[in-house]
Amino acid sequence: MSARPLDQALDRANTEVVLIVDDVPDNLSVLHDALDESGYTVLVATGGEAALLRAAQTLPDIVLLDAMMPGMDGFEVARRLKASAATAHIPIIFMTGLTETEHLVAALEAGGVDYVTKPIKPKEVLARMGVHMRGARQARQTRNALDAFGYASIAVRAGDGKLMWQTPLARELLMAYYGTAAPKTPQPVVDWLQRHLEDAKRQVEPPRLTAELGARRLTFRLHRQTGDDDWLIVMREVSDSAVIEAMSLSFKLTAKEAEVLYWVVKGKINRDIADILGSSPATVKKHLERVFAKLGVETRTAAAGMAMNRIRQLHPQFEG
Repeated sequence: MSARPLDQALDRANTEVVLIVDDVPDNLSVLHDALDESGYTVLVATGGEAALLRAAQTLPDIVLLDAMMPGMDGFEVARRLKASAATAHIPIIFMTGLTETEHLVAALEAGGVDYVTKPIKPKEVLARMGVHMRGARQARQTRNALDAFGYASIAVRAGDGKLMWQTPLARELLMAYYGTAAPKTPQPVVDWLQRHLEDAKRQVEPPRLTAELGARRLTFRLHRQTGDDDWLIVMREVSDSAVIEAMSLSFKLTAKEAEVLYWVVKGKINRDIADILGSSPATVKKHLERVFAKLGVETRTAAAGMAMNRIRQLHPQFEG
């Protein structure tokens, strides 16, 4: 079964979702009742495979995970949750009766942020959850706000280039521009990150990466380090359709003539423009001749210069 988007899985407006994973019914019952009374929406799973499926479907806000279960144990469940870009951001609190140091270290190395020991004390669990959910809640609100204002964001692990998490808008943009999906990060983005990593560690902001898709342009800005090897990258898409429309109105050009002039400003030759617009170089040449006539110029350079001056008056942020 494929994972559903967050907003289709559960109504998150007034409650936060907790997934409890334990193979002992009595443990589930005690925690379920305590969390339900505290206002949480509580989901349960009694095994590792069921936990992974439920987490992918519903994207809980936090996971309470039994360390020792038959079949797939909690350590493996945690590793798989952290290996998936969709669930890597979810805090995991281990529940364990094993208090030896090596077991507690194993829990943290598997991706846990904390642990509670059995027998479970609901008040202690609630207190630990509160600590870790505040940070997760703030991070989620920040990512949602970025998306709302048109700034998509991703987290990439620099060592191997793995996409650790992404906002919904980022998912759409990476697919549109590169045809890639998590956990794969587009190779140009990985190369750019790794090339400028040392500067970033010295808090020197590297030059931005830009990708183009027709008249749309996607820029990447390295924002900050979010973990030992994870880096937050903020993306912003700019469409120059408004620029093309402005050129059409300013110079009384047809839509196609304005598009041709746009790509001339961008420094493209007729053959490249033909490929972009899905026409022939001869057709582009005819459009360009009409553009020259309407602008009263004779060369590409003159046409581009006149267009750029007008564009900068109307759209100062335009990058030619």
